[in-house]
Amino acid sequence: MLEEKKTIGTLFDGIAGTYDMLNHLLSLNIDKSWRRKTVQKLTPASNLLDVAIGTADLSIEIMRQRKSINIQGIDVSREMMRIGQEKVCKAGFADSIHFDYGSALEMPYADNSFDALTCAYGLRNFPDADKGLAEFYRVMQPGAQLVILEFSYPENCIIRFGYDLFFTHVLPFVGRIFSHDKSAYTYLNRSVKEFMWGEEMVSHIKDAGFKNVHFQPLTFGITTIYTATK
Repeated sequence: MLEEKKTIGTLFDGIAGTYDMLNHLLSLNIDKSWRRKTVQKLTPASNLLDVAIGTADLSIEIMRQRKSINIQGIDVSREMMRIGQEKVCKAGFADSIHFDYGSALEMPYADNSFDALTCAYGLRNFPDADKGLAEFYRVMQPGAQLVILEFSYPENCIIRFGYDLFFTHVLPFVGRIFSHDKSAYTYLNRSVKEFMWGEEMVSHIKDAGFKNVHFQPLTFGITTIYTATK
């Protein structure tokens, strides 16, 4: 798993062309409501950093809800960002949403640079999540808000059974058909099942120095919003 995470940019480059379509298809478009609810948690910010910006769905939603006037994005997948830039231009936000290529573990920004930081479905792909959280803390201003959206694991045994069935069999199968890359979606399955969530995630966020840490599971616990302040 660690070796796969070291080449995560290449993995996402390979599936970038079908990434958005499969997200919407496989979630029955519920992923759009997850992002809307995540952005609703944000306090308006003048200079926001969107880590693992990818194809920019979260950043575009932030602008639509007028929660920031300037967004800096960073990602390790050039192809995901290329698609993101096209979407940003089409949405009319090219002057407000910017893209940098780079690792979330060593970001090229000064200490205390941003008054808000978001990360949607990126943290579990970091080679070292705790180092990533520490880097989040470093670049955020005192009092800045952190909002993370990440997959989690349902507690209800019936929902969990269906969740396991979907991630173990349906997701790799559909991923292979549409993206011709079964291995990428097999990795995504394992990255979700093996990553921390809920109270464990809260504990790691607190260990990074953040305060006022809260979490809200969505859709039977399939995904979770985490909020905190520096």
